[in-house]
Amino acid sequence: MKKLLLFLLPLCLITVSFFYVKASSYDNKGRKYYEEAGQILWEIKTEEKIIALTFDDGPHRTYTADVLDVLNKYQAKATFFIVGQNAEKNPELISRMYDEGHELANHTYTHPLKTNVSNLMKEIDQTNETLYSITGFKPTLFRPVEGQFSDAMIDAIAKEGYKVVMWSWHLDTLDWKSPGVNRIVNTVLKGVKAGNIVLFHDGGGNRAQTVKALEQILPELEKQGYRFVTVSELLEVQMAHKKMEKKQSC
Repeated sequence: MKKLLLFLLPLCLITVSFFYVKASSYDNKGRKYYEEAGQILWEIKTEEKIIALTFDDGPHRTYTADVLDVLNKYQAKATFFIVGQNAEKNPELISRMYDEGHELANHTYTHPLKTNVSNLMKEIDQTNETLYSITGFKPTLFRPVEGQFSDAMIDAIAKEGYKVVMWSWHLDTLDWKSPGVNRIVNTVLKGVKAGNIVLFHDGGGNRAQTVKALEQILPELEKQGYRFVTVSELLEVQMAHKKMEKKQSC
């Protein structure tokens, strides 16, 4: 009996592993597929010195206001991926973002770490309705919580006309871990390239380090000739480049 169990155990593990790989590959087609399909954006290819600063999980009464102050100081535009329930608590900050020319984007209503497609779409709709009630604007950009998604989610999101926005993998500042101001600054300044999307957080916890890091990052990148654009502006540049490439290939 023991010999039989010893034989069957590895066989079971191999079988489970096989189906797990199959399920994983089915659930997520991979970056190349989604980029070519135009369903998800990580960054764009461009020689223009432009980057998109993005902020997740806000608004936070203190830290979002501080972030907006720093952005205003350097006339930098950013894209805020907003949690709907936080928007309801801080409508004045949503209005300020919108009035100062920043881009409002959707980051679910309750920031669930796990959900299904049906509930996700309800969360997206609820956040959009909240933002519309405050500003009269409905976002078309969406970022999944912790960057987690499946084929089914992307299909449903795309069907409703949303564009999923991730970030340049090397420019995840991990500021939510409070790694220290210098580490946040170095991550951005050492890694940044034209067309990148940078991930920060303005909500979800103490973001004092993020604010202090921005005070160093923005003037340095400005000195290097970078412009800070919204994600939609980044997409416009990408579209213009694609049109130019198409003309040249004809």
